[in-house]
Amino acid sequence: MKSNVLKVHPRDNVLVALKNLAKGETISSNGHDYILQDNVPAKHKFFVHDMNAGDAVIMYGVLVGKAQNFIPKGGLMSTANVKHAAEAYDYRGSHYHWQAPDVSKFVGRTFNGYHRNDGRVGTANYWLFIPTVFCENRNLDVIREALHNELGYEVTGKYKRYTHQLVDTYKNGENIQQVDSIPPPVEAVRRRLFKNVDGIKFLNHEGGCGGTRQDAAILSKLLAAYADHPNVGGITVLSLGCQNLQVPDFLNDLRLRNPKFDKPLYIFEQQKSQSEEQLITEAIRKTFLGLVEINKLERKTATLDQLCVGVKCGGSDGFSGISANPAVGYCADLLVTLGATVLLAEFPELCGVEQELIDRSVDEATARKFIRLMRGYEDIASKVGSGLHMNPSPGNIRDGLITDAIKSAGAAKKGGTSPVVDVLDYTELATKPGLNLVCTPGNDVEATTGKAASGATLILFTTGLGTPTGNPVSPTIKVSTNSALTKRMGDIIDIDTGPIIEGDKTIEQMGEEILEYCIKAASGEVIPRAVQLNQDDFIPWKRGVSL
Repeated sequence: MKSNVLKVHPRDNVLVALKNLAKGETISSNGHDYILQDNVPAKHKFFVHDMNAGDAVIMYGVLVGKAQNFIPKGGLMSTANVKHAAEAYDYRGSHYHWQAPDVSKFVGRTFNGYHRNDGRVGTANYWLFIPTVFCENRNLDVIREALHNELGYEVTGKYKRYTHQLVDTYKNGENIQQVDSIPPPVEAVRRRLFKNVDGIKFLNHEGGCGGTRQDAAILSKLLAAYADHPNVGGITVLSLGCQNLQVPDFLNDLRLRNPKFDKPLYIFEQQKSQSEEQLITEAIRKTFLGLVEINKLERKTATLDQLCVGVKCGGSDGFSGISANPAVGYCADLLVTLGATVLLAEFPELCGVEQELIDRSVDEATARKFIRLMRGYEDIASKVGSGLHMNPSPGNIRDGLITDAIKSAGAAKKGGTSPVVDVLDYTELATKPGLNLVCTPGNDVEATTGKAASGATLILFTTGLGTPTGNPVSPTIKVSTNSALTKRMGDIIDIDTGPIIEGDKTIEQMGEEILEYCIKAASGEVIPRAVQLNQDDFIPWKRGVSL
């Protein structure tokens, strides 16, 4: 018989409810009986013994909080009776021994990717539009509307048809409340003109001027990272001319990042143009010619060690740390064993598991860099009266993530168990195969934006509540923590790890399935739903407080 509860780690003094449990119900687990003192919703926790004020709350085998008052055995954990707490951390010179997983099923496997002249391999071939300043966002929008529709990349046609139907209904004096379905297209779906160009992407942003010079400098490095990304085949840059982020600054950062950069790069400055029309038509014409060129590139075989996969969780729930994240973590361990690169970011969501990551670092320099960046992040947050403990959102808390340390301990599972080979500051490029830590906020889009900047050619994004987001240049694969979410929001979910909760599949089985999906997505054989929906979210981080 399948259990209604789960003890995640032998040291834990809480049990996780796998389904809704009622007050007064007797729960049996591992030879012990617990009479519930409260209703315990699925994903929430109850205590296995009486707790007094100040007692440590242990989950995932680590300190995640402190009891604020007496809590009886079988009592529900809540924000009223438990507050965040985490152990101190420092380098202690330990030597980590890792047991790599069996990868015999994947040895010799390949994917079909786009080989760049600098030796890297992309999982997609995009043309990228970059504004150096927010003043050019409108021009990008005009160009997007023109190119997406005519070249076959537009995805909003069904909503245009729906709006057209509303207009006709209104003109005819009919009841628009009855227009509740989208009419079928009147003609066949337009075929893409350039079969080897996976998309045209636009990095609209709110930076480049105003703010501080440091903001512009960071943005320049970020935009250079995206231009240099292995999934990008060519770039069009639009500049106003008078902004803080000058084109020479961007070009210098691009050369510093990759001295061998040789992709088509077209730059247009509006204050030097004859008119807006001349600027936009010339940008479209030149880009069209560039698309002709990068369309000549075809997918070719590449080994799996050429993959660089970012792992991210967003809209997390109480199942994230016991289904989707561990499954993605097992996939990460498989990738590392095969020689690939994995990126784990979201520093606010590593609060409470710092010591484990320090102990897993391959050397003292790597550990010290992580400590410096982590403590610097904490210091910035505390100076404005906040702190990493304020990371969980109302949605996280409602679904069982009561403290940041609980959220973090579960979030870190998606990085697997392999050694930490490097620690990267924001926009730094990953150059070492293995598990890399990347300093980004926990915010979904800021984090995925940062992962792509460090070179992620795919992103595995777990969610328990449902998060409709993606990235312009790194195909984002959505992994659901529970089957109910997959049924409710199946239009944004690619992989369902709910069978782990139901006891029908193991973490290892799901991890292997996730890797199989990654191989297909990297080859263009399957298109993740975030890509199909053009969910191209991009938010630069200004290095201020963002949890």
